[in-house]
Amino acid sequence: MRKSNSRRCSRASCTNAAIKTLTYIYSDSTAVLGPLSTYAEPHNYDLCSLHSERLTVPVGWSVIKEEIIDHNTGPSEEDLMAIANAVREVANTETGGKTMQPELGRRGHLRVLPSN
Repeated sequence: MRKSNSRRCSRASCTNAAIKTLTYIYSDSTAVLGPLSTYAEPHNYDLCSLHSERLTVPVGWSVIKEEIIDHNTGPSEEDLMAIANAVREVANTETGGKTMQPELGRRGHLRVLPSN
């Protein structure tokens, strides 16, 4: 099995990169065209954009085209600030509201703190 980013279109003489996977469900007379599968499997066909757009199936068969739309753009700035404030609040609660001792110096992962 090759990595998913190096898979090529299964169509003869096509060298384009695969972006979709075609699976036939013979018992339902259905072809499913979806996102590129994680692993190449012998009963699936990887297709490039050109061949996935030109897909035809036998007469009487149905085609299901699954598209993944990624709406997840990550947390907003407000979300990040809320998380940071919550972490600060927990840190202050655990230290009893006391501030950390000031550092006099740092060397690698070691800190120099004033003696009490």
